[in-house]
Order: sequence, then C-alpha cells, then structure tokens
Amino acid sequence: MAEAISFLAPRADVLARRREIVADLIDLLPPECLVHEPRELMPFETDAFISYRRMPLAVALPRSTAEVAAVMKYCHRYGIPVVPRGAGTSLSGGAIPQEDAVVLGLSKMNRILDVDLANRTATVQAGVTNLHISESVSADGFFYAPDPSSQLACTIGGNIGMNSGGAHCLKYGVTTNNLLGVKLVLTDGTVIDLGGKALDTAGYDLLGLVCGSEGQLGIITEATVRLIAKPEGARPVLFGFDTSEQAGACVADVIAAGIIPVAIEFMDKPAIEICEAFAHAGYPLDVGALLIVEVEGSEAEMDDMLKSIVEIARTHQVKTVRECQSATEAALIWKGRKSAFGATGRIADYICMDGTVPLSQLSYVLKKTSEIVDRYGLRVANVFHAGDGNMHPLILFNANDPEDAAKAEAAGNDILRLCVDAGGCLTGEHGVGIEKRDLMRHQYAEADLAQMMSVRAAFDPGWILNPSKVFPLDGRNAV
Repeated sequence: MAEAISFLAPRADVLARRREIVADLIDLLPPECLVHEPRELMPFETDAFISYRRMPLAVALPRSTAEVAAVMKYCHRYGIPVVPRGAGTSLSGGAIPQEDAVVLGLSKMNRILDVDLANRTATVQAGVTNLHISESVSADGFFYAPDPSSQLACTIGGNIGMNSGGAHCLKYGVTTNNLLGVKLVLTDGTVIDLGGKALDTAGYDLLGLVCGSEGQLGIITEATVRLIAKPEGARPVLFGFDTSEQAGACVADVIAAGIIPVAIEFMDKPAIEICEAFAHAGYPLDVGALLIVEVEGSEAEMDDMLKSIVEIARTHQVKTVRECQSATEAALIWKGRKSAFGATGRIADYICMDGTVPLSQLSYVLKKTSEIVDRYGLRVANVFHAGDGNMHPLILFNANDPEDAAKAEAAGNDILRLCVDAGGCLTGEHGVGIEKRDLMRHQYAEADLAQMMSVRAAFDPGWILNPSKVFPLDGRNAV
C-alpha cells in the first residue's frame, strides 16, 4: 500500500557505522543473542500491523537484565535508536523498527521467577506469555486476569507497554490494575525497581506512568503481577438481538443498573458467521448481534445476576437467550470469541481498530461505524469488549489493492475520530504506535501533547527509544 504514515528519517551517522555497531554488539552478546544477517532480520521488519515494515539495523535478544542494560548503555552512548519488542503482536505498529534502529527483543527472557501464593503475586521475566502465567498457577486455584485475544502468544512486557485488557477486564481491570512492580532499564543502562509486592508504594506513581508508555521510557525486564483466586463457578450466556443497536443499548442499561458481570463481549452478524464457521461454538445464526455475558460466583449468585440481566435484555427485544450447559460448551463459546481475529484473517485482510466510547454512545457509534465503512465501499465485522466500550471494528479489504488498502486506513481514521467526538478516546488497549500517532491532535491540545512529550524527554532526552511512535513527528522540536 502507499506509505501514508511517515517515519523519522534514519540517522545518517548511525547508518554509516552499521558494520562497526554490529561488531560491537557481537562483543556484548553471545552469538545466539544477536541477529544481523539480512535474511534473518526479515521476521522482525513488522509486527501485527503488517501494512508497514522497515528492516532494522540489528536485533538483540538478551537473556538477562544485565545484558539489556549493556545494550542500552552502548546505544545511548552512540545515539542509536532502540525499538523494544515482545512477541510482535502489536496491532498499532508499536514494534515496527526503522533502518537505524536496534530491535531489542525479550523473547529469551521467558522464565517465571517467583510465585508467592500467600501474597497472591507472581514475578516473571518480560518475555513470559500472558497465558503462561495463568497456566502456571491454575492447579493452585489462581489465575492472572488480563486476557487479550492474543494471550497465547503476547508477552507480559508488551502487555505492560500497551496496557492491554481482554474479555475479563470489565470486572478485573486492565494490566495497570493488576501490575504491582517492574524492573526497568533506563536509556543509559541504569536499572531501577518500581513498586513491588506491596499494594502501594511511597513517592510518585512512576509505575502507573510506565504502564502504557509503549516502550518509550525504558525497557521492562521483569514484572510483579497480581494473582486472583478462581471463582466458585463461571457461566457464559449468549444473548441474541435483531440489531446491533439493540445489543448496544442493552449493554448500556446493564451497566447503568449497577450490574457488573465478569465479561460482556459483542459480535455483529458478520463476526458471528465468521467465528461460528471456524469454532463451531453454537452461536445463533439468525440474529443480527450477539452478546456473550459471563457471570461468576456461587450458583445462587449467578442465577440472581442472570435473572436481572435477562429482564433488562427483554426490554430490548432479545431474541435468543442460551445458557451453556457444560464446561465443554463454555470453552467453545470462548474459543469462538478468542479466535475472532484469526478466523477473520481466513476470509479477508483486515485492519483492527481500537477506539473506546462511553456506553451511552455505543448504539450511536455502532450505527455511524457501519455508515462510515459503507461510504468507502468496504465491509466491517464488529467484535469487541462491550462492557467497557472498547470497540474493535475489523475493516475488511484487499491488501493487494493499494486503493482498497488506502480506503481501509482512511475509514479506520474516521472511526477513531468518531470515537473521540462521542466522548471516548483513540485507544483502549492496542496503544497508539504509528497507527494513531497522527490522530493524537484530534484528542489532545498542543499544550497537552507538549506536557506528555516533556515527561517522555525527561526519561529519554535523545529520543532514541521507539522514536517514531505515539507523538506527531512535527511537534517534537518544541520539546
């Protein structure tokens, strides 16, 4: 596709020293921890935002905090940009490198360091996958709550960078609500610890600042996260409606009534058909929109909550109410939802958006989203975390057609502007990356952006960490 999103021009002095830089990195790292041959670099040229790609100068794959610190100290000394990378599942281009950058991948740092069930914490290296944390404590009756759809592959370091959420964030919160501490390597190689096992620490909340900072304030190498006891029981229920607007209004009324299920997930008709064809989850195919509502607790608690939700759903002309009858059926229901992005990729190329809106505006934004995509002559499948208004419209297009690709990107930008105008924001969990960088001015005034960039510059005066991301490129000279 045509290059609509620009990158910073590579630093000529860094490019001129490429061979010397690679030789120095060879001295710093074991052979298996450095990638620098052109063919071997290709897997690192993009992430899950595949519309854009750049070949990095080299890829460092350290195994310890000390090795991360050594690479950062060296790159800081010579002004070499560094792009942190977890599993490369970023949907906003957060891990896309540039020609003068060293990608610092944390995939080799994948050990669980400590599980403290008495205090309900786990300390893990940044390359541990999201799902592995829950799997490691499941037999003891615990789990780690944030559960992005990519949880099988995405890493905790990347989750912290983007403040990821997931289906169960409605009740348990997103990453920042489940993060207690991190070990952070600063730009110059200094290692600091923020937070710990305690619920709160003295001083400024630098941990809250780092979570969601998209790898621009330092490199996270370890994290201490909160573990939660498994509930007594959990039950997903399918609610089918004729229209997306009815389903959206139902969600708003459930939350307004003070009812907080563990999850409320939304699918429109195209998404239902795509996911059912892949997972055979038993989704009703005669409805225009579907809610997956999961409640948890004792049998009496679940029955009582579901009774209230069903009563609200009936006021919105609910067409189908189907409770799962077994653990196998429940697993299939969630398999369909968790497979939505991959299942959609089987039938078309797509861009996955990530805007968040107030629940009172959900029906309106769903209607306008369809109108926007129709105007560009494209199709959309909506599947998202409805309980907190975190929308994920999947805009379907042909990636081999540059005109079609440009239309998809333009439609996505219009949808994100719509979310902001409706009182929401540009991102709920995917981050800004390069995808939303040039829309930041639609949400923030120049004074707001300048203040955020001043904080960023306090951590990284040379702007070498993930430099083309988050902030408009033409506003940085003022900082």
